[in-house]
Formats: sequence, structure tokens, C-alpha cells
Amino acid sequence: MLLFIVVYLAGVISIISPCILPVLPFVFARTGQPFVKSGLPLLAGMVVTFALVATLAAVGGAWAVQANQYGRWIALAFIALFGLALLLPKVADHITRPLVSAGNRLSEAAGHDSQPRPGASFLIGVATGLLWAPCAGPILGGVLASATLQGANVGTTLLLLAYAAGSATSLAAALLLGGKVFNAMKSALGVGEWIRRGLGVLMLAGAAAIALGLDTGVLAQLSTASTNDVEQHLLDSVMGKKNRITQAAAVKVGDNQPLPVEGDLPSLDGAVQWINSPPLTAESLKGKVVLVDFWTYSCINCLRTLPYLKAWAAKYHDQGLVVIGVHAPEFAFERDVGNVTAAMKKLGITYPVAIDNDYKIWRAFDNEYWPAHYFVDAQGHIRYHHFGEGEYDQSERVIQQLLREAGHAQVSSDLVKTDAQGVQQAADNQDMRSPETYVGYRRSENFASTPALTPDRDAHYQLPTQPQLNQWGVEGQWKIGAEQATLSQPNGRIAYRFQARDLHLVLGPGAQGKPIRFKVMIDGKAPGDAHGTDVAPDGSGEVTEQRLYQLVRQPGDVSQHTFSIEFLDSGVAAYAFTFG
Repeated sequence: MLLFIVVYLAGVISIISPCILPVLPFVFARTGQPFVKSGLPLLAGMVVTFALVATLAAVGGAWAVQANQYGRWIALAFIALFGLALLLPKVADHITRPLVSAGNRLSEAAGHDSQPRPGASFLIGVATGLLWAPCAGPILGGVLASATLQGANVGTTLLLLAYAAGSATSLAAALLLGGKVFNAMKSALGVGEWIRRGLGVLMLAGAAAIALGLDTGVLAQLSTASTNDVEQHLLDSVMGKKNRITQAAAVKVGDNQPLPVEGDLPSLDGAVQWINSPPLTAESLKGKVVLVDFWTYSCINCLRTLPYLKAWAAKYHDQGLVVIGVHAPEFAFERDVGNVTAAMKKLGITYPVAIDNDYKIWRAFDNEYWPAHYFVDAQGHIRYHHFGEGEYDQSERVIQQLLREAGHAQVSSDLVKTDAQGVQQAADNQDMRSPETYVGYRRSENFASTPALTPDRDAHYQLPTQPQLNQWGVEGQWKIGAEQATLSQPNGRIAYRFQARDLHLVLGPGAQGKPIRFKVMIDGKAPGDAHGTDVAPDGSGEVTEQRLYQLVRQPGDVSQHTFSIEFLDSGVAAYAFTFG
């Protein structure tokens, strides 16, 4: 219940978000009319549509995103017609003439009738809700992310309704206040006709702003009031920072201090397949100390923890430690068991791995991170957890302590030493200034090519001439989807202005696995000594499988550079940049 209250309050403060500004003219267009018959149905239509579209996004993933793109344009067309009806009533008659009788009645109710019709207002609210649905802050993003991983359910929809109801509450207050101002202006000045036309102009301007992307672009930059920080503060204050657990939250181990019981080992029955082992169960693992590692094979953070996991599995196996990898895919190609098996062979993983394509084990643990490590004692209790890279000495001491508790007296106190190479080498965090960056439009940031990113359509792009730090772009004929960008014609490029020792890019080959030749450049020159493990010193290489490719490893001092990769063949798919 507390979470519903928090989400509702986040919706209440959404009225100060710049993203909601283009929606306000559509709401204020109902001023001067009875709230119950006009304003309330409009707000109801917005709330229902918002929750429905957001739920579809959680259920359908990329399909729903594409559907929502169409929905936005349909809604924009509808709102533009409504605005013209307010602005030019005579022209509106000609515009609505080809429409069916229901459309004519809606136009009259929306722009001309003195007796407002709730059904017409509700439909206008539906259209406005389609435009409003993409506007959200951290709380709504968390709800959708959780639904994507854990599966949409009634609780998800109720949370979305709570957020929408909060926003509708603020809009209702604005609408009631706006109605009083509206009526005062009409009675005092007698300019009702001009007010009506002004509302039509505002509606057309709002539709144009949304069509041009100003609702989420320029408006966000101009506004001094952003709800993101307010929402996050609200979430942290009421709920605590449970959803943003960091490495520092873990209990420190030393002097044989007892570790708390965090819960019981959940069921492992959700795996679609097991590799290197028959299916394991929580019951069959009783008496063993268990380390559960959530990972996915193209995740650079996961790859950099593998040297320690493999070393612990080898060192403590005979004393009762069982390391279990739970492979929970991030990208669609990581659901292919053949891809996972091939990656495990190359990475030298011999311990059991559960293929968690349906996220059932992920949900059972209530997990939110890659990588995530859960340490289980011989009685089946989770005693410690660690999210992300680092603190390996601490984690190994936990293993040693749990083994001693299980009755193993000769547990070594020494700590493993690793000599990781290639992509598994630890990151140089001191000099790294570039974040993980997704190429697909669903999570893309800092895209700097021209024209603006066009979702799910072939477009010809140009790279920026002088990109700023962490700006990136593509050049040539590309189709940018929700998860990846696919090159439609040969000789396309991707560029990124970065600062890090290592640059990686998750890539996949063309149709039927046809290799894709590429050429890497750093500041317009061959990388030489700065080439990554998947690139020759002259910058040449091939994309032969779907995985993470290390393209740059700078020797010596780390500074800003412009990376570019040209693909000589069409069909390559690019997913995400990571750095180290």
C-alpha cells in the first residue's frame, strides 16, 4: 500500500514536468464547461489510456513501443483536427464532412455544442493519454522495468493507474481553477470567441511541439522544474534505498563475525535448461555452500568477475562449494542456448549454469542486477550478497566463513590471485568518464547524428563534425530498432567520443551468420598499440558471432578520443557500448 501512495504522489507532482506542458492546452480546452460532463470524462480517458499503453509496453516490449509510435501519430492527427475545429468552425464543417456520423458528433461536442457530451470528452482524453503516455520519471520507469523483467500483472497495472490518477488529480485542480478564470474573462471582457480561437491555436501548437519532439527535448532543457529529482527523493525518503543497493550496503566480514540470514535459497526450478550439470534444486544443495551468480555473456561487468568465480569454484570444490551461474539474458540473441554454450566454452566455464530465459529464477530471488552474487550456507539460508564488480577479497572470506560453519576445519585463509586478460581484465575506473550506452532507441542517450533518430525505419544519417564527450552517432543507411541498430547498406559507420582505457561494442553478424568486415579508427588513424583484442593494429577485424567485442585498449595515459568503426558489409547489428 505504501508503494501505491508513493507512486500516486509522484503522479501528483508530474504537473511541473516539462513533458506534460504540451498536454495542458488539450485539458484547458474543456474549461467553461461542466466538470462532471466534460472535464472528468476527459481526465478518465487520459488515465485509462495511459495505464493501458504503459501496460502494453511492459507486456509487449518492442512491439508495444512500435504500436505506441503509431498511436501517437493517430492521436496527433485527431488533436490537430480538434484544434482546427476550435480555431476555424466554418472550415471544420468541411474537414469533418467525410467522417462517419460518430466523428461528426464528436467534432460538434468538442468544438461547438453548448451541451457537452461525456463520450466525446472521454475520446479526447483517450487521444491525449496516448500523447502523455511516454512522459514519465524514475518511479514510472522503475515500474515498467520491473514489469518487463518480472512479468506484467494486476499489481503493475494498479501501480500505473495510481501514477495516472495522481497526475489526473493535479490536472483536475488546474482545470477547475482554469474554468473560473475562463468564465471571469468571458463575463468581464466578452471575448469568448477569441478565447475559443486562442485555445485552438494552443492545441495546434501543442500538437506541433509533440510532433517535433519538443515535449521531451527543448522543453526539458528550457524548464527549470524537473520532477525526476523530486520523484527520486520521494521514493528514497518513503521507501528507503532498497532499489538502489550498492556494494557498500554489504556486511563487512572479519574476526568471524556472524553473517545475518537474509532469506532462504529460492527454487531453481524455473530454468529452461541446465549446462554442465543435471537440474539442481534447493533441496539437493542442502549441506553445500552455494554461490549463485546472475550473469549474461555479453555483459562486460559480468565477464570481469569470471576469473574469480572460476578460481573459487576450482579452489573450494572439494570442500563443499558449488558455484551456480544463472544466465538471465539482456538481449534477444542471448536467449539462444547455442550462443550461451559456445560462449561458456570460450570463457572456460565448467561449473553448472541454469538458463533462465523466462526470468523465473531472477524473480524468485527478487534480483535487479548483472552481475549479482548470493552466498548460501549449508542449511540453505542466504547469508550475504554482492552486486556488481569488486570486493573480491570480502566475497572470498564469506565463502571461507560459510565453509567453516559447515564443518570444514581445514579451509585455507589464503586468497586467490588472478591474472585476467582481454575483456576479463579489471576496469580502469580512475580514468573512465564514459558510461554504458545503448544503441537501440528504447534506452538510447546522447545520440548526435542528423537527422534525429527515426525509430524502426531506414534512414540515412550523418555523423556530427565535432562530437562532445559521450556523444555518439551513426552514418549511412541504418534502421534503429528498440534494441539494436542494423546497417542496411555497406560502408556505414558508428562513432563515439569517449574517455576510457577500453571500449567495447556488442555486435552481431548479418543474416545466416555471414561475417561482417570492419575497420576501426581512433581520431581518424589506425589504432596501432591501442587496438583491442578483437582488432588488428591496422584496425581491421570481423564480426563473426553475437557477442561483446573489445575494440580499443589504450596503453599508458588515458584521454579523450573519437572512436569510429566502419562496416564494409551490410547487415551488422550493434547493441551497446561498454567501457573499462
